[in-house]
Amino acid sequence: MVDSILEGFGDPVVEVDEKEFEQKLKKISPFDFANSINHTKEDLIVDERTEKEYNPFIVNRAMGFGKDTIIAGNEMNARPHLDNKLQYDFLRSVVRKAKRYNKWLKAEEENIEAIQEFFGYSFIKAKEALSILTETEIDLIKLHLNTSKGGKV
Repeated sequence: MVDSILEGFGDPVVEVDEKEFEQKLKKISPFDFANSINHTKEDLIVDERTEKEYNPFIVNRAMGFGKDTIIAGNEMNARPHLDNKLQYDFLRSVVRKAKRYNKWLKAEEENIEAIQEFFGYSFIKAKEALSILTETEIDLIKLHLNTSKGGKV
């Protein structure tokens, strides 16, 4: 009689090891967060793991390169004590939806820092020296700084 009642439910459930079904979740980059703030408005912070992946410094820096997003980025920079989720939600709600192609000034800043350290210049003097120095000279300065500290070449 028991067989006739369970007949329509299919085969019994097979016990499976949990590790077998463990999925490797894709890590979310700061640029994905910046894109969701600027354009998609999709909420990427859905659990504790994704909240830890949010890097406020990089995202606020990305906001700082846009004319219409610099104030919102600066507001969050001034409030580092706020939770990552709170900062992210604020930026998502305040920044208008638009496709932004802001240029990052990374290479120039690295060169200026190297010149400052090598010559002992202020930021303004180092920026002036950057316009005079060639790429080869800048590379030699960086090489000297890396080898004198014992770092990688």
